[in-house]
Amino acid sequence: MRKTRILVAGLGDQNMVVEDVDIEVETRQRRRLPVTEEVLVFTVRPKAAAAGRCSRCLARCPGYDAGDGVRRWRTLDAGSTKAYLQAPAPRVSCREHGVVVAHVPWARPGAKCSYVFEDTCAWLAAHTALSVVTVFLRLAWRTVAGVVARVVADGRETNDLLTGLARIGIDEIAYRKGHRYLTVIVDHTTGRLVWAHEGRNKATLAKFFDELGAERAAKLTHVPPTEPNGSTPWWPNGRPARCSAWMRSTS
Repeated sequence: MRKTRILVAGLGDQNMVVEDVDIEVETRQRRRLPVTEEVLVFTVRPKAAAAGRCSRCLARCPGYDAGDGVRRWRTLDAGSTKAYLQAPAPRVSCREHGVVVAHVPWARPGAKCSYVFEDTCAWLAAHTALSVVTVFLRLAWRTVAGVVARVVADGRETNDLLTGLARIGIDEIAYRKGHRYLTVIVDHTTGRLVWAHEGRNKATLAKFFDELGAERAAKLTHVPPTEPNGSTPWWPNGRPARCSAWMRSTS
């Protein structure tokens, strides 16, 4: 087996070819003091089947220009050493989206980190404290927030969390000082959070049912009839207008 194939497998086998590996010195600020460390830089390129495509629709497109030249994407560390993927980032001319940066199979459009790095970061953010994620991955908390937003947006395009709902829970959570609240919907069957939106009133909940749709709402079997404090109904006039599960959930 060629060494380059071993390197590709170690980097997550992201439909790319490794052309070279270098060790470079990176300087960054830590507590306002310059800190230098060695980093690994993998020079890569897309495989032929993935090259020359629009980063939005993945259609094969004619080249436009060299873009901004060579770019780098942070990827998973090699042990305790930071690692980057490095490749040219030419632009292509897409009939539908115009002139855009060409697709790279190892990163989402506009991202500065690879798929495997962002997916790992998002998983850690869901299972541990943000402060732990920032220290472990050596990222700023704003960078972590941006990564999570991209991963969630990407997942929404391929996974509909509102499909198959039967038993739901409705709650509210404060996310900022000054009485700023989110309404959250959980699937009691899987225990997953499936929907959240700013606000905590009936209008906010109506947005959830607008996204759910009448057909899927009719399949709900258990819906809480009141707000978490048990005193105020979620529903106008004391009954739901979108589904038939309310009577069963109160029995």
